[in-house]
Amino acid sequence: MTFTRRALLGTAGLLSLSACGIPAAYVPEERRAGPDKSEQDKSLQFSNWTQYIDTDDKGGRPTLDAFAEDAGIEVSYTEDINDNDEFFGKISPVLAQGGDPGRDLMVVSDWMAGRYVSLGWVQQYEAANLPNVAKYLDPQLASPAWDPGRRHSVPWQSGITGIAYNRKALGRELKSTADLWAPDLKGRVTLFAGMDEAIGMLMLAQGADIATFTADDAHKAMALVQKMVDTKHVRRFTGNDYTSDLASGAAIACQAYSGDAIQLKAENPDIEFVVPEEGGELWAESLLVPNRAAHKTNAELLIDYYYRPEVAAELAAAVQYICPVPAAREVLAKSEDPETAALAEEPLMFPTDEMRARLRTMRDVTAEERPDFHKVWGNVAGV
Repeated sequence: MTFTRRALLGTAGLLSLSACGIPAAYVPEERRAGPDKSEQDKSLQFSNWTQYIDTDDKGGRPTLDAFAEDAGIEVSYTEDINDNDEFFGKISPVLAQGGDPGRDLMVVSDWMAGRYVSLGWVQQYEAANLPNVAKYLDPQLASPAWDPGRRHSVPWQSGITGIAYNRKALGRELKSTADLWAPDLKGRVTLFAGMDEAIGMLMLAQGADIATFTADDAHKAMALVQKMVDTKHVRRFTGNDYTSDLASGAAIACQAYSGDAIQLKAENPDIEFVVPEEGGELWAESLLVPNRAAHKTNAELLIDYYYRPEVAAELAAAVQYICPVPAAREVLAKSEDPETAALAEEPLMFPTDEMRARLRTMRDVTAEERPDFHKVWGNVAGV
């Protein structure tokens, strides 16, 4: 089963800074940089999630190994991110105190990246070091509300929160989030347990602009879910285990990630993934350079390398998430391997224009909003 970073969260996002024991101390831009040792020390510390890079039968990482050889930079690649909040709790004491985090690059979900940016705990990129990013970054991901112009973040991979369902078992097509509340789906629907993962799609269903949503928009969406919980319409709230509910038939329809859908459909052709008519949330997991990182320039070289279309194509073929480099599609289409070439036509890796028209990106939940939202959502979802 496809490993899903966002779905690991479960109750992720429920911790506030104070709950982690970390003061919400903003660091101004001029205090973020440390001495950059990139020129004299050709190395780089890179923290990422597990199974989120291409590998070969010998245990190598072909794209990363090629970068190291090409650039002459030794990359220490660590798969030490298992949960956004857990990793935040690990690294934030050092960042809050202005220390060296021991990492030059890290990948976190955009809602969490927004927290780092708002705290001033990550550095601004040097645009001159990222020409491929400027040229090839998907315009739909180029300027999230929490980081306008992507000055502090660059997408690693992307995905959609939408609906997965068993069309054969249901006997009809689902087109909208509102369809989840049909009477014959009572007790057969699951939603995500994490508020940050669930609420964007739910607000879109009620007509909210999630790039600028208000507290009223969030409470309205949560009130509807509470009603569905009270009437036992919602079977349960899930993490990555929504895939097993769908596979077993315990659930017929659920909130789902596009990154799982290709594998789900391969295992059961009756499973469909749909971006709701009212809209689905487009998200990314992004590369950040933390404050005081010792090899910022080396990190920027690696980021820009992964925005070469041929490299982006190789990574996308391995992980099969939405590729943040649309030009990689042409590279895949020219592959001599029919299976690889077919990926160029996979809309869950390269969304169609019609699908893109329904995709929206969500602003971050602010530190001021988070305690109230999580208190209400915790009561609704029982987390």
